[in-house]
Amino acid sequence: MKEKAREFEYTQADFDVLRKISNQYSGILVPDDKFDMFYSRLSKRVRMLGFTSFKQYCHYLKNNPDAEFTEFINAVTTNLTSFFRENHHFEYLSKTVVPGLLKKHAGTKQIKVWSAGCSTGEEPYSLAMTLKESVPADWTINILATDLDTNVLATAAAGIYMADRVTGIAEQRLKRWFQKGVGGQANKVRVKPELKELIEFKQLNLMQEWPLKGYFDFIFCRNVLIYFDRETKAMLANRYCGLLEEGSYLFIGHSESLHQLDTGFSLIGNTIYRKSIK
Repeated sequence: MKEKAREFEYTQADFDVLRKISNQYSGILVPDDKFDMFYSRLSKRVRMLGFTSFKQYCHYLKNNPDAEFTEFINAVTTNLTSFFRENHHFEYLSKTVVPGLLKKHAGTKQIKVWSAGCSTGEEPYSLAMTLKESVPADWTINILATDLDTNVLATAAAGIYMADRVTGIAEQRLKRWFQKGVGGQANKVRVKPELKELIEFKQLNLMQEWPLKGYFDFIFCRNVLIYFDRETKAMLANRYCGLLEEGSYLFIGHSESLHQLDTGFSLIGNTIYRKSIK
């Protein structure tokens, strides 16, 4: 099979170096079929730095981690999301989880949640809309939204999206929570301040220490575990478990499972797990 003509020299050895660095930092497994993806994602960096080969880039990355590492991780991290993705999770939230929390926290009137791996923000904003629509106005809602990638966090914090990103949202909900752009911004929408003020966006590497205090009422960690090996999945699930009280919920992605992993969760259904009550 004829090898692809490439702008920059790129070998299997280069790919192995880069995916090893990525794995050591993020814990994310990079399979062989991501060879071309790494080339396409990192070519811009190689070009910008004036190199002619990926070998030069590997050398630069190893010797200048402070200057390049964030750019490298941002480039190779996959960020695919949408508003109300896997909508059954949000329906379960409003119909089952929230009514329970309204009883549980009737005294404090506070709800605290975590969107882990929040990408460009569609998930935490979807959570904010769901909670604002189903929780009394005098309650305090705190949403922590974290991701490894600083570029997607900047997009999330800005809360500005192309109009085609919100086409699946009902018109009434769209009018309530988004502002339409005008003039040169007519093809964009902006999340309204009353949603943005509920969310704190932070960079967090799930493989490192979590500077988090207290319990969360539920955690969304969807389409994140899929990138980790079995041992790491179990470790992360148990760390999430430690931040939830008995009976609280963990939501994971549609292609993910905690099946046959030793965790403190029981499957409710539709990739919704609940911390076991002892």
